[in-house]
Amino acid sequence: MSMAGNGLGPNGALPAPFAPAEALWDCEADDTLVCRAVRQETHDVKTFVLAPSTPGRFRFQPGQFMTYAFEIGGETLYRCYTISSPPTRPDRLSFTVKRVPGGPVSNWLHDNLRPGMRIRAVGPMGEFTSTAHPAPKYLFLSGGSGITPLMSMARTFGDLGGGEDVVFVHSARTPADIIFREELEAMARVDEAFRFVPIVERVGPLAPSSGLRGYLTRAILDLVAPDFREREVFVCGPAPYMAAVRALLAEAGFDMRRHHDESFDFSALAVEEKAEAMEAETQLEAEAAVKTYRVEFTKTRRTIEVPADMTVLEAAKRAGMRLPSSCAKGLCGTCKSKKVSGTLEMAHQGGIRQREIDAGMVLLCCSKPTSDLVIER
Repeated sequence: MSMAGNGLGPNGALPAPFAPAEALWDCEADDTLVCRAVRQETHDVKTFVLAPSTPGRFRFQPGQFMTYAFEIGGETLYRCYTISSPPTRPDRLSFTVKRVPGGPVSNWLHDNLRPGMRIRAVGPMGEFTSTAHPAPKYLFLSGGSGITPLMSMARTFGDLGGGEDVVFVHSARTPADIIFREELEAMARVDEAFRFVPIVERVGPLAPSSGLRGYLTRAILDLVAPDFREREVFVCGPAPYMAAVRALLAEAGFDMRRHHDESFDFSALAVEEKAEAMEAETQLEAEAAVKTYRVEFTKTRRTIEVPADMTVLEAAKRAGMRLPSSCAKGLCGTCKSKKVSGTLEMAHQGGIRQREIDAGMVLLCCSKPTSDLVIER
């Protein structure tokens, strides 16, 4: 059979622009990604599709996240965003962002990031992934933009066709706020083992819904997944949503060893908690014998005292400072800052690269002072 006119090259090979790249993308060698497409998912949610600046393929686990560096207003802002695309489509990587009122990064992304623009990224990172917990049956519970890691998992299951039984329950304010709705409904139509159940708080004349109304409850869970106790459960959404789901499952007698939730809130800033302040007071006597150091923040013009056995981020939180952070474990890089002077001990888990350390960058969440410090923050 002749290959002429069928769009294929000699011997049926794909033409060069579409040939699969052999090399894997390595953020250590080149951390630059190029925006290839922007997709409007809902009125306030967009997906940004990225590719390596040089030909390469992405390797990650569904549910993992990336840390991005955005140059905004003359300042570098770091944010973590979950990968919403599946690893089964390795030539592109996408992340999906909801516009947050007053959010400096989400608004910049929605208003400025366009195809052809370049951004820097590090990753992938994270342990919230279905590949670490193989099971014949899953229950995915998401709220709002927490749908993104579960969407990556669902897309992966669909692409691989392994036959996993998946019930995907998503909670949103209105039908118009259901992210990826058309794709999820299409997945449910073609795969009898995949069920999509949207739950909306309210409907309107311009946004009718054929799904459930209200909030996720035990009654709804019994209705849509009566065998939920037999399933591996993955949960992602706002902190109150995840807390409510955790309580619901525990009260229902679910084996919480098979409950997994995303512990990061990528869009939030760490704030001082009253409970932490009270705890700090009870520890004053124990901490009195610990050497303390002065840490100066140049941009905010704040100077705080940091005990040698406490991280800079934790001390800043207790002092009432608002500093960007997400994981507090040295994973994501959100708290990355420039150390102007001084020495410290940093025990990170991959959220910073050696060349950044050599340039004086540190992660405040996992750094303890060994002298007075000056931090550019």
